[in-house]
Order: sequence, then C-alpha cells, then structure tokens
Amino acid sequence: MTAGPSEAGGPPPGCPAHEGRYPLYQLADEAPAVYERLRARGPVVPVDLSPDVPASLITGYDEALAVLRDPTTFRKDPRGWQQTVPEDCPVLPLMMYRPNCRLADGAAHSRLRLAVTDSLDRVDVFALRGYVEKSADVLIGRFAGRGAGDLVADYARVLPLLVFNEMFGCPPDIGDRLVLGMSGIFDTVNAKQSNEIMRDAVLELVRLKRREPAQDVTSWLAEHPVELTDEELMHQILTLLGAGTEPLQNLIVNGLRLLLSDERFAGDLSGGNLQVEDALDEILWTDPPLANFAITYPGEDVEFRGVTLPKDQPVVISLAAANTDPALASEHREGNRAHLSWSAGPHTCPAQGQARLIASAAIEKVLDALPDMELAVPVYMLKWRPGPFHRALQSLPVNFPPVTAASGDAAPVRTAATTAPQEGLAAVLARRPAHRPEPGSRMGHVRRATRNWLRRL
Repeated sequence: MTAGPSEAGGPPPGCPAHEGRYPLYQLADEAPAVYERLRARGPVVPVDLSPDVPASLITGYDEALAVLRDPTTFRKDPRGWQQTVPEDCPVLPLMMYRPNCRLADGAAHSRLRLAVTDSLDRVDVFALRGYVEKSADVLIGRFAGRGAGDLVADYARVLPLLVFNEMFGCPPDIGDRLVLGMSGIFDTVNAKQSNEIMRDAVLELVRLKRREPAQDVTSWLAEHPVELTDEELMHQILTLLGAGTEPLQNLIVNGLRLLLSDERFAGDLSGGNLQVEDALDEILWTDPPLANFAITYPGEDVEFRGVTLPKDQPVVISLAAANTDPALASEHREGNRAHLSWSAGPHTCPAQGQARLIASAAIEKVLDALPDMELAVPVYMLKWRPGPFHRALQSLPVNFPPVTAASGDAAPVRTAATTAPQEGLAAVLARRPAHRPEPGSRMGHVRRATRNWLRRL
C-alpha cells in the first residue's frame, strides 16, 4: 500500500487511518470526514470490517465502477474468504455464502436473478403505492395526537416491514422475527443468533407458500420456471428482505432528515426548491443507506491502481465515498442518477424501482399529514448507529402541532411489534386506486401546497 498523505492534509498521529487499516466497524457520526481522509490516501485503502477482518475499501468513483463492471476478476462468491474467518466473526452472517443472486456469478447468477426480476415485475405499482399509503396512515395515526414522535422507531422502522410482509405474503408472527433478525445482522450484534432467527423464519414462510400459494412474491418465486429449490427460494427472499427493510428504512429517515434540516427546504416543506424525488437523489448521492457494500473477492492476486488486492480478501465499495468523490463534485444533483447507491454492472439492485416508490410515498405521506413538523433537536445533535456497512440514524425526534385522527382511521394491532391495515395488497389489487400525481411531480407539489394553505386558513 502506498504511503499516507502529509500531516498537514491527513489524519492526526495515532489515528488508525494514518498508521494502518481503518476500523470501519467504528464508523458513525464522523463518517463524511473519515471518507475525506481515506480518499486522501488514494482510491484503495486498507480497512478492518470487524477486529482483525481486513478488507480493501474502494473510495474513488471511477475505481468503483471498474470493479463493479468486471465480474470476471472481481467475483461475488465469498467462500474462499469465509474459510479464513472464525464462525463467530461479527460480519460473517451478512457476508457468508448463500445461494442467492447477490453472491452468484456467471450462469448461476443469471438464473437466480431471472426469477427475482420476473417476480418483482409482477408487483402492481398502483397497488403497492396504495398499501404504502394505507400503512403510513395507520402508523402516523398512532403518534400524531402526541405532538411529538421519533420518525425512526414510530414510522420508518416499521413501514418497510409492513409493506414487504404484504408483498411476500408473510404472516405477522414470521414478520416479527424477520425484524429482529435483520436488525441484529446489520448492527453486527449477536450476529450468529440473528442469522439463525432470520433463516428459521424465512424457511417457515417458504414451506407455507409451497402448501398455500397466493398472489405474492414468495409464491411467484416458488412457481417460476427456473424451479428454485427450497434453499434457493429461501435465500432469494432473505436477500430481498435484507435490501428492502434496513436500507429502505435508512433511505426514508435520511430523506426526512434532509427535508427537515436543509435550508433549501426552509419554511413550508411543500414550497421548497426541491421535490421529494430530488431530495431522494440528493440522499442517494451524499448519504446512501448502504454506505459501504457491493463486496467482491478477487479470484487471484490483482494489481489495481498500484495496489495489490489479495486473492479472496474482500474488496468493499464505499458507495458513500465514491459518490462524493471530488472529481464528481456538483451542487446540482437533482435528476442526476449516476450515483452508485444501487450498485452497478450485472449486480445492480433489481428492486430499486419498488424501493424508490415506497420511500417517496412514505416521505410524502408523513409530510402531508404533519405539515408543520420540525426537528426536536439541532441536526448536528442527531446520532448515527456505528457499523461498517450502513448509514443509519439512531433516532429522528420531531415536534409538531398535535393532530387528532378522524374516527375510523386507525386499524387494530396485528402483532405486538407492528400494526397494519386489515385490508391486504390482494384486496387493493382488485380495486386499483384512482390516478394520483407521481411523487415529486409538479401537480403533487401544487396539491401539497394547496392542502397546507387550506389547513392554515
């Protein structure tokens, strides 16, 4: 590895980033400054994903694209690396081999990805938006009368699970275990136990849908012509749920944080200079929900940008560092979707369309319902959860004038952990909602402004 920067432009003496591998697992509040220091060392930097688990972090945009677009050199199969780490390694549950499309190469990847994309394409976007809005109404109704709330615990943490549980035909008791397992894996806390909880819950779901198929993604995967085994089916679902719960929660929360704190949205949120979709683009550039991921493993020792990348050692793409590479610096990111937050190349996220729809609908819904909402603390006091992979706030406390929900808006509790409307996605599919303006459209913008003006009047 090449030498670090001069003392004037680099980290202080004694800093791990100055003397060796940076402890990425400690990354939290200081993340943007850390990425700046690491980039100063070059486009490839040694890091630790957990204590004594080395990896190479790609911090440059062009270098990241070069890795992501070369699946022959940079493979996704982690089994060579997996043999070198202990079974209790904190990051192993998130990185270990599973027969899913994310960790497959070549023909195996093409086969598994086909089943996933075909099944996701069958999801009706109008029905999906309708279910997001109904679920959001229920969650907002639970805290709107208090005049205060935590948009992480009260809203964004639960909403993606409600929606994805419906998409996958997942019963509430199984959904509760999925929440518990997924949170533990991303936080690398009790990771082995969390992995077992996740596996058992999804396997139960697979067996249920084999017996009782329905109009949901799990059933469509099970019926797909590629004939997935139970093991393969389970791991496609685990992958989609992993990408659609924790990262989607973070996208919603980070988008709301931007809308509530950025001066471009000062005053009436519906009268800001940027629309919700543009705010999502901004977040995907600057604070992607998965900050460091898209992990690959060289099949042989590789010389890359003057650095030797060892065989089977993880090469991690810093999506956050690459997206904010000074070579791409621009103050106008709205409408620009060349960021790497959905990855790139053959492993580009297959569910990005559904994820954007859910996030934009969730953000618009809570802003419409609570138009005078403000952060309860200064934005610099917000705390980020530590971890090598995600960019996740611990909480997002807000205050607003209490809103009394109209009678009949609430729905009964389905489980101890979550609530959802009684009407499911299948019922919504049979009765499509009337046309709604697209999120971020001019008409949607006018509709919110008019509604907020009428409330004030």
